Amino acid sequence: MTIRFILNDREVMRDRFSPSETLLDYLRLERRLTGSKEGCAEGDCGACTVLVGRLTRGRLVYETVNSCIRFTASLNATHVVTVEHLAAKDGALHPVQQAMVDMNGSQCGFCTPGIVMSLYALWMENDKPSRRAIEKALQGNLCRCTGYEPIIKAAETASATRPDAAFDAIARERDSVMTELAAMKSDETITVGDATSRAIIPGSAAALADVLAEYRDATIVAGSTDVGLWVTKQMRALNPMVFINHLEELQTITETEKSIIIGAGVTYTEAFPALAKAIPAFARLIDRIGGEQVRNMGTIGGNVANGSPIGDTPPALIALNATLTLQSQNGTRSIALEDYFLDYGKQDRRPGEFVLSLTVPKPALDAHYAVYKVSKRREEDISALCGAFCLQLTADGTVEKIRIAYGGMAGTPKRAPHVEAALAGKPWTSETVEAARPAFESDYQPMTDMRATAAYRMLAAKNLLSRLLLETGGSPQELIRFEREEA
Repeated sequence: MTIRFILNDREVMRDRFSPSETLLDYLRLERRLTGSKEGCAEGDCGACTVLVGRLTRGRLVYETVNSCIRFTASLNATHVVTVEHLAAKDGALHPVQQAMVDMNGSQCGFCTPGIVMSLYALWMENDKPSRRAIEKALQGNLCRCTGYEPIIKAAETASATRPDAAFDAIARERDSVMTELAAMKSDETITVGDATSRAIIPGSAAALADVLAEYRDATIVAGSTDVGLWVTKQMRALNPMVFINHLEELQTITETEKSIIIGAGVTYTEAFPALAKAIPAFARLIDRIGGEQVRNMGTIGGNVANGSPIGDTPPALIALNATLTLQSQNGTRSIALEDYFLDYGKQDRRPGEFVLSLTVPKPALDAHYAVYKVSKRREEDISALCGAFCLQLTADGTVEKIRIAYGGMAGTPKRAPHVEAALAGKPWTSETVEAARPAFESDYQPMTDMRATAAYRMLAAKNLLSRLLLETGGSPQELIRFEREEA
């Protein structure tokens, strides 16, 4: 069987390849499209950035992705666009490329193709991007020698340059690409390879359940923002690999009066608008998860299913009392998300099950909901710890309800029951919070690693509770200003 996709302006059909082959390796080694570079092989630096277009709900959407951790097997019925496709046939540079030249946005040039692709994606979607929008588009692109100011100026300059639509390859080809991609879509399950190296692309959620019933040790690949590193960094041999990023049944977002139901295949980017409207603090957290390329690939369902103790979304979801729905050949079952995490590397997912969706309750109108991520870099970094709080106070300022959850403090994302008990029914004051801080020692025994020491994590966790108090205005604070003494 074969997978089919479009690479720049040509259709590709592939029936023999390793399921763990990355898109970057395919581009560079087989197609000799060497504009995309390998800088980190883990989705951090953005030198490998390309666009992947896909049909979703009747629209053709192009998104930046990290080709170093995107697997070729996940590309069925997509349009891959590399930097080589931007210039005109006569060699004239695209406005984004020309602006990078004019504004001196490149020095050594290694990172430049990836930056160009990120700015090109922004150029397509936003006629007049703000500086904040430009910075967000570049979150996933690192440049070690130029400095970002000329790159930002290049983005501003390019946004003012809009030649005839016929110049831009994607604009010119959009209708024909949509037709081709629609023809490539299939409800049949595609299997490539043999017993020693097999990629499986299920045609539906029901077919996925059938596949997992047969292959109990299969690795499910959604966004591959984590699984990609298992291959590129840990050199793990994964077989079979089951790809689900195309399953529209898992990409639904349903909003009710009290909750948001997010399909397991919904990416961070897709979830952002609904969460920004209903739960702004959650949306602000998403803005700090990886770069734009990672958010375009990674899924909230995958972040949960993976069970990492430093995953950013589980604490935020547990504090909201989210529930998880799992599916298998035997049907579906729902559990509280906090009960899904059993131990380090162990989750309550039975053989043959996969995550179907997450039900996220909206905070009560009088609730204070906050998520705090602590990391060495503000943008595009893994958390040292992440704390989430959902607090409800009575009219007289007493703690009526509080749910507290942390990631990075234990072998799993975990509630803080002793801290919660120390706060419940007490006045929401600095005295109450100060008295509750020692209870953290009963809830967590953090470890020391490259991101933080155990002592730092414990102190930071306690301080985040104090920060919540300050931000909710529960206790008046005196700010002291220190004036410089005259010489």
